[in-house]
Amino acid sequence: MSEFKVGVLSCSGEECLGGTISRLATRKVLEELKMVETVTLCLPLYLAGGNEERNFAKVFPTISVDGCDKLCAKRSTEKYSGKINGFIDISKIIGAENALNTKIVRNKDLTDEHFQMVDQVAGEIVKMIGSINPDAYSGKAFHGCGCGSD
Repeated sequence: MSEFKVGVLSCSGEECLGGTISRLATRKVLEELKMVETVTLCLPLYLAGGNEERNFAKVFPTISVDGCDKLCAKRSTEKYSGKINGFIDISKIIGAENALNTKIVRNKDLTDEHFQMVDQVAGEIVKMIGSINPDAYSGKAFHGCGCGSD
């Protein structure tokens, strides 16, 4: 198995559609579309001081998938782990009005149009992962972080 892994830190905002789409698109990438070993990092744990999450993002390439232009996942990754390899602002893909919609936030409320948004965002995540050069991370395998990657 390759030592090259990519972390995806998605929005944890449950009060708006952008957060829901962020999480669903991240899960789709992890479960269906992953091109390399892809892991998700838990934003609430990350913010609460989860050393495993923070250490992973310091060593392995990490991208954030934010549900709105507040970019909480991006900003927290940069604050606690350093430069990230890329970020996606879902509001730029589906529009700010859709991203901030507080009336549609649960899977039972989603329509085919919303699932098309999920697919579109998942496609952007895959493109971003594909743009990361694995050679830049060779020899950086990190053991002992407790993230389950060793």
